[in-house]
Amino acid sequence: MIKSDENKGPGQGFQAFATKISGWMGSRWSFLGAMFIIIAWAVSGPYFHYSDTWQLVVNTATTIVTFLMVFLIQNTQNRDARAIHLKLDEIIRSIQPADNEMIDIEKLSDDELETLSKRFQAIRAACQARTRESAAESEPATS
Repeated sequence: MIKSDENKGPGQGFQAFATKISGWMGSRWSFLGAMFIIIAWAVSGPYFHYSDTWQLVVNTATTIVTFLMVFLIQNTQNRDARAIHLKLDEIIRSIQPADNEMIDIEKLSDDELETLSKRFQAIRAACQARTRESAAESEPATS
């Protein structure tokens, strides 16, 4: 079994930071805090006479926060997707009749994935044809 504390490396600090911030930013408290800030900004409009600077403050702040959050969210999504792929690979590997060639298919080229998709579409079409034939054979003959 792999333990997370065995994998200490240079990227672990950012990973821990990204996970913690993404989790916190996804909380209801973070949403309420952001809503409070926007309401306070809107209420302060008359005091600042709805000036260009007043508008620039919120535009700049939201742009910066959005820009930084894109990277944090992408980091956590990449890690989650990788973990899911590894779990699926383990399931495929552990099931005897499964095709082990399916392991790591997310690394195939788009053309290779399209070929594989067509192969499974053909399998599905053959299965549907057998189901239709079976249903037709089991229907009582009308004379």
